[in-house]
Amino acid sequence: MAKLTRRGFALGAVASGLLAQNKTHEITSASVPGDPAAPRVSDGTLPARLPFEAAIEFKRDDVALKVRPFPMTQVRLLPSVFQQAQEANRKFLYEQSPDRLLHVFRVNAGLNSTAAPLGGWEKPDCELRGHFVGHYLSACALSYSSSGDRELKTRGDYLVAELAKCQQQLKGGYLSAFPTEYFDRLAARKKVWAPFYTVHKIMAGLLDVHQHCGNAQALTVLQGMAEWADHWSGGLSEPQMQMALDTEFGGMGETLYSLTALTGDARYAQSGDRFIKKRFLNPLALRRDELRGLHVNTHIPQVIAAARRYEISDDQRFRDVAEYFWQEVVGTRTYVTGGTSNNEGWLVGPNQLAAELQLGDATNECCCSYNMLKLTRQLYEWTGDVRFFDYYERALLNHRVGTINDEGQTQYYLGVVPGSWRAFGTKYDSFWCCTGTGTEEYAKLNDSIYFQDEQGVYVNLFVASELNWEEKNFKLRQQTAFPDEAGTTLIVEAAESTPLALRVRVPSWVAASPSVRINGQQSEVTAGPGSCLAIKRVWAKGDRVEISLPMGLHSEMMADDHRMRAVLYGPLVLAGRLGREGLTPDLQLGPEGPELKRAANLAVPEFKANSKRLDEWIKPGDQPMTFQASGGTSNVRMEPFYRVKDERYSLYWKVS
Repeated sequence: MAKLTRRGFALGAVASGLLAQNKTHEITSASVPGDPAAPRVSDGTLPARLPFEAAIEFKRDDVALKVRPFPMTQVRLLPSVFQQAQEANRKFLYEQSPDRLLHVFRVNAGLNSTAAPLGGWEKPDCELRGHFVGHYLSACALSYSSSGDRELKTRGDYLVAELAKCQQQLKGGYLSAFPTEYFDRLAARKKVWAPFYTVHKIMAGLLDVHQHCGNAQALTVLQGMAEWADHWSGGLSEPQMQMALDTEFGGMGETLYSLTALTGDARYAQSGDRFIKKRFLNPLALRRDELRGLHVNTHIPQVIAAARRYEISDDQRFRDVAEYFWQEVVGTRTYVTGGTSNNEGWLVGPNQLAAELQLGDATNECCCSYNMLKLTRQLYEWTGDVRFFDYYERALLNHRVGTINDEGQTQYYLGVVPGSWRAFGTKYDSFWCCTGTGTEEYAKLNDSIYFQDEQGVYVNLFVASELNWEEKNFKLRQQTAFPDEAGTTLIVEAAESTPLALRVRVPSWVAASPSVRINGQQSEVTAGPGSCLAIKRVWAKGDRVEISLPMGLHSEMMADDHRMRAVLYGPLVLAGRLGREGLTPDLQLGPEGPELKRAANLAVPEFKANSKRLDEWIKPGDQPMTFQASGGTSNVRMEPFYRVKDERYSLYWKVS
């Protein structure tokens, strides 16, 4: 069972009691548990290694969790836009040939392969080749847990068995689709793309197949890779390793920490600590935003790794880092969609998003949103603060749901520059990083709807779904058309004769207090925005709870340009349709991702209006969830952003 946390966390406030007292936690050996004699370093630098005491047990239960997610095997999606995305993703997974995916691995291992090579980032001469196989392993495993798809489990098992043959041929635990010479170049600081990034994806995929599919061989192969990574990283001096970390390395630390949590072997965590990039984490530990100029998706996984290290060791320094980073990114570097980055980096300082939009068109790399959702979910487990799910819901509805098409292809960037459009990948010739994280995202859309503690169930997302809490013999069906419906209905389908609490998130965006009807009768139970509506009783089969979640128009402005505003209806960002001017196939894809370019001479309407009285210039349209904006250079049809996939759009408007 989960344990209660020792303290809470208020969004927008300081991240912990210690930091509230103006104390900082520099990531040095001085704070290592059980090592009172460790040298104290005062300048914020890290020692060569962060020692672990053998007596410390690295288990997830070492950290007190406020809430826990239900296993995906206990949650099933019902018809909705979420299920549509899940099924489109499964279609894409089915269209990939395991033998084509294995081709570059077999060739690298000197094994025979007659399969046709794939294109894009999986081409035989691409230095990132093999990374998508790791994502594919994860997607197969997650799909098996989330939908019971045994065919995808079989594919995952087959890939593991064949990868094991490649590993055996390569010797020493090494497994990749490229030679170890890439790592020689990394150590010598010669140009190479990102070899550890690719290795991490494979390791993470093996871990998922082991945990979700019960595949013991996947753990054996993973441990071999971890031993190889330990040997390689241990062979470098500390300065050499820190220099190697200037090259993107994915979530190596996270996977190694998780391997310690799984096996109880602290050696993997010791290896994980070699992947701590001190120049990045130390300013965060000192509550300094030094993110400008960084490649975004190189660094979010490092914070997820820091959060994972906190979970296996209860080392407060790493919790401080994760919480402060989240506040800075979500509070000062995030667009209205919930996404972040421009040209894959943070190009300016905090609260300068309007200025950043002038620097490039390739905003909101989708991998960044995927990883920010992972981090948000971790922080919510520690605290139970439902306001984390205001961000989670925002990003899920406005960034993730709309970035997959009916064929299962996904986006690389989600443009927010006025006049942007959606560009999707191809079936066999893209395999971008965001293709990979997309296959994982849409395979686990049921993983954060419901959470639990000792008292009952938390309902944090309004998604048509079923929950089967087997241990409590409690079954719940959520019946809703949200976000097209401003509310949800919870129906009990099985229950025992003991009290159990239902806690339903009341989003910060609600336009009025929600109303609650229990079995048709109006209830006095209510709660304010940004809190939880709690109902505790002995439930019976057939009990029905109807909850209204009133939506209204509201706007958000750019911190550095108050004329630039985005319009939302409830949690939904509204996009204005701007037509298909200049959209041609050659603009859709580029060698490393879609080439997003501003349309020449595209006139984006501007508005003269009372920005505080949106209902004066934005009126309901002729169809549900559509609006008409007037009072500017032209009228604009607005509707939820996730629906707009076939033309140019604008999310931000100049309002004077």
